Amino acid sequence: MKILHLISSPRGGASFSIKLGNAIVEKLQAANPDSTLTTRNLAESPFPHLEEVHINSFFTPKENHTPEFAEAIKHSDEAIAQLKDADVLVIGVPLYNFGIPSTLKSWIDHIARAGQTFSYSENGPQGLVKNKKLYLAISSGGVYSDGPMKAYDFTESYLRSVLGFLGMTDVTVYRAEGLSVPDLKEVALEKAIESIAL
Repeated sequence: MKILHLISSPRGGASFSIKLGNAIVEKLQAANPDSTLTTRNLAESPFPHLEEVHINSFFTPKENHTPEFAEAIKHSDEAIAQLKDADVLVIGVPLYNFGIPSTLKSWIDHIARAGQTFSYSENGPQGLVKNKKLYLAISSGGVYSDGPMKAYDFTESYLRSVLGFLGMTDVTVYRAEGLSVPDLKEVALEKAIESIAL
């Protein structure tokens, strides 16, 4: 088993999404001793936000790439190769302003490429990234999985939609939530880790 662990929080050791993601990885490794792990810290080594040169490089056939296009597409090619090589993805997702961190969005923008990770056919779009298991490690100050704030959570719904569009539909979500709520914050991470069942 090849595990790809994506970190998107810039908070390092203080990050609850990183702690939860690490707990998922540890359980995967314990269950699969021969597994390999690749960790990609998107906060420390962010992907560039898409600019015109990136878009143009994506839609220009490789044989027509200028040196500028060849350089611009490197991040995307590397990320897609890494994604396709993995069997399992663990994605750490702190909820920021009701959505995902921009570093994670940039990674998605580089992996979502027509002809590479999805295609269009007479039957509509088809995801090309198949047979992956995804775990989302979501952390939030409030409670967003249920109750009045659920409508404000655009982390899980967005990631299920965009990654599902690419063919990755086997998704399990674990949440450390209520991390700023007095009655919940002391046990939120512990409860989330205890809930992990592979």
